[in-house]
Amino acid sequence: MSRNTKGSIIDRGRRRALLGLGAGLVAGACPPLARGETMTPAPVPIRRAIPSSGELLPVIGMGTAWSFDVGSGEAERAPLVEILGDFAQPAGRLIDTSPMYGNAERVIGELSAELGIGGRMFLATKVWTEGREAGIRQMEESMRLLGSQRLDLIQVHNLVDWRTHLATLREWKQADRVRYIGITHYRSDAFPALEQVMLTEPLDFVQLNYSIATRDAEKRLLPLAAERGIGVIVNRPFEDGALFRRVRGRPLPDWAAEIGCASWAQIFLKYIVSHPAVSCAIPSTSKPEHLRDNLAAGVGLLPDAGQRQRMRGQLTDL
Repeated sequence: MSRNTKGSIIDRGRRRALLGLGAGLVAGACPPLARGETMTPAPVPIRRAIPSSGELLPVIGMGTAWSFDVGSGEAERAPLVEILGDFAQPAGRLIDTSPMYGNAERVIGELSAELGIGGRMFLATKVWTEGREAGIRQMEESMRLLGSQRLDLIQVHNLVDWRTHLATLREWKQADRVRYIGITHYRSDAFPALEQVMLTEPLDFVQLNYSIATRDAEKRLLPLAAERGIGVIVNRPFEDGALFRRVRGRPLPDWAAEIGCASWAQIFLKYIVSHPAVSCAIPSTSKPEHLRDNLAAGVGLLPDAGQRQRMRGQLTDL
């Protein structure tokens, strides 16, 4: 792909980001409308407060496992330019990555710099190694790749050497090198270990798996997070695609429109983020149309307790 083509791809992504930013400005800062033209306001994203600070985050973020692990070729990066341009609009902010995800940190850092959106993202990454010095080296490399000397959130990935890394992260937080700290896991059988850390350590976030089909987190960890003032980031909201296979070929239920859902993805995501303890869900995708569909779950109405029960029943019946 030629340099001019690369420029046009980046320009399109930058325009998407700027249009999204403009949609969030006050009307007085927008250019005048032509006669007869009306402005359609951008949907206001649902935001939830981080318990430890009160800072507001949109309830739909973005994961990067697999989807952002690409090389430097223009063809493979082009969809990600479009995705980041769309995600930088008011509806999205938290982007979650890890050294475990191959080239994801590098790709995010390079494309964000080219699009000029780095300062608008809530950058969350992880430390995934053993030993204090190895952890420091890995986190500093993450900062370099992401293009930031102060990250929003660093999490101990899958609890690997968590005591060592949490001690370092507390020092980094005190020194203002990181704003928030947390722990993660992606399997329900790790919940007892997550619970013990949540009970004994001061944390800003816990990241865990939770979906309409796998609801183990509802039993203990989500109530505990609310009790302890810990934000919750939800990974694997679609069960690695298994939920879509369960509903393939089936029409949306009649009640989907009641909560503003136009797709199964929106149903699955709205179930998750309607739990009051959940701060943000982070679906991962490499397709721009799927990203836009996911973000649409973070606006409008959320199901109440009765609607959540009906949603659970609908999935059980499939």
